[in-house]
Amino acid sequence: MNSRLFQIICLSAIFAMAVGTLLPQELSAHHGWGWATDQEFEITGKIIDVRLGNPHGEVTLAVDSQTWVVEVGQPWRNERAGLTDELLRKGRTITVHGHRSAKEGERLVKAERVVIDGRDYDLYPDRQS
Repeated sequence: MNSRLFQIICLSAIFAMAVGTLLPQELSAHHGWGWATDQEFEITGKIIDVRLGNPHGEVTLAVDSQTWVVEVGQPWRNERAGLTDELLRKGRTITVHGHRSAKEGERLVKAERVVIDGRDYDLYPDRQS
């Protein structure tokens, strides 16, 4: 093997290892529950924007003069809870029980349970909320 090819292979391996060690940290920085507080949080607002799908849906709420983003479940989790796209339409008022972002000033909530028209939609039935 010539020395130039060996250098390319070594540099490629070093680059791959560097990316491999950084990438999982970036991917896990938000997904899961680590980014949210341990304290229960409740918020009620009117849906002004909806983006449903993978990796999870997001519903934007108008709450007083503020805008909050609520992470709802993945499509399969919403379906299991009975939370349909029609229920999460713009203009509907919902109450969200869950955990807010631990980042100071960030108006982001991970929903455990959503209440619409007095009915509970439990996204995480194994968690207390």
